[in-house]
Amino acid sequence: MAKINKQQLKQLIEAAIFVADEPLSKERMQQTVLMDLDVSTRALNEALAELTLDYAPRGVQLVELASGFRFQSMDSLSPWLGRLWQENVPRYSRAMLETLALIAYRQPITRGEIEDIRGVSVSSHIIKTLTERQWVKVVGHKEVPGRPALYATTRHFLDYFTLKSLDELPPIDSFIEGVSDEQNTDAENASQVSAEQASPNNQQVH
Repeated sequence: MAKINKQQLKQLIEAAIFVADEPLSKERMQQTVLMDLDVSTRALNEALAELTLDYAPRGVQLVELASGFRFQSMDSLSPWLGRLWQENVPRYSRAMLETLALIAYRQPITRGEIEDIRGVSVSSHIIKTLTERQWVKVVGHKEVPGRPALYATTRHFLDYFTLKSLDELPPIDSFIEGVSDEQNTDAENASQVSAEQASPNNQQVH
């Protein structure tokens, strides 16, 4: 296997995450850009840790999500960066946000169980929207009459809300309020842009 020094490894990992069109996991790095290189797991972890520190004081930071690593802008810059997106964007109803929260906190859960907790029916449109956004998916069926679908959140849900795992979910009330106030529009999500979206030059790589 070819050798690579510490600085070259950092540069390669930085570039790989920069040009990737989705979060890049350590496993994916090892299977692709590092496949023919003599890079230990320890060296990879150290390079990622150093890159995270390098970007910590900058406007764009390296973050680890459920699916891997990506570059994104600082949350505190969102109010200004959001002005780059002028299109009309949807706002989600409290019913949808409560449904999403119940799936996130009680998963796996059936539609009937969600309705029992909320005390009202859950429209098919809400489930369809959450599924189309790839925030939830069917993970099985409950072994009761009718075998209703069991819903759970996805890695895409974790990535969207900048979470590494479900353990990082805030209290359910603050989650609903946070989504409603800060993360319920495509424009605000876009303001947490990854580095490849922020760079016109990088767009030419794909």
